[in-house]
Amino acid sequence: MDTIGFEDFLKVELRVGRIVGAEVFAQARKPAYVLRVDFGEAIGVRKSSAQVTALYTPDELVGRLVVAVVNFPPKQIGPLMSECLVTGFHDANGDVALCVPDREVPLGTRLL
Repeated sequence: MDTIGFEDFLKVELRVGRIVGAEVFAQARKPAYVLRVDFGEAIGVRKSSAQVTALYTPDELVGRLVVAVVNFPPKQIGPLMSECLVTGFHDANGDVALCVPDREVPLGTRLL
């Protein structure tokens, strides 16, 4: 594992957002959803592709808080321009479980 300095960590903008839309990403090579995530007034709503189809349905995702990196440059994923990276962890089966706060926090709050 590489060691980083605290200054490096501070460069990563990990923010809380609420999923306001989720739909099947039909053009994705691997099963995925297109998520629309609201990070509050200062950042706004951003799109992301998320390979979380094994553990969540679109209806289960809408309304959930998630943690995402919001300061990566946009990335083209097939026909989608991804504007943030929603974070998660692989479980024992290799399926992705979302990284989420365990309490309500204001949208856009930064992880520190």
